[in-house]
Amino acid sequence: MAKLATQQGGRAAVETDSTTARRGRKSPDAFRTISEVADELDVPQHVLRFWESKFAQVKPMKRGGGRRYYRPSDIDLLRRIRDLLYKEGFTIRGVQKVLREHGAQPAADPHELANQAAAKVGGEAEGGRPAAATRAAVPLAGDQLEMLQQIMDELTSIRSYLHKETKR
Repeated sequence: MAKLATQQGGRAAVETDSTTARRGRKSPDAFRTISEVADELDVPQHVLRFWESKFAQVKPMKRGGGRRYYRPSDIDLLRRIRDLLYKEGFTIRGVQKVLREHGAQPAADPHELANQAAAKVGGEAEGGRPAAATRAAVPLAGDQLEMLQQIMDELTSIRSYLHKETKR
């Protein structure tokens, strides 16, 4: 029995029961195409290609014509990246830092990683939120805040002066 299946990108393809059965019987150690990985992770294909450009650890094997084949370890890494980005709230830069510091192996608790990263820059992660680890909020003392305000005022004054000079 054949049925019409719409693939990502709007193309239509005929899918038979034997095609579906074959996909289901693929060995867990088998390589996967980008469309299979995208379906498994529920992420668009272009996002997977983007992640390849942002995360050096993601290196699918490429065959003739640039066709990508993902190893099971690649899929595990992509799943971890997806979870850190979408479920844990990390930024791209935050995930890059986690992968750099802790490798591609899953960490026990992403929130603990965020707190460790924030501690390195001298602050605590806001409520354990991982995104705060990439831009740790460091509380300022009153005199530091006042000094920053003075600097800001001076920069604004300089900007205004330069703007007037360029109009002459």
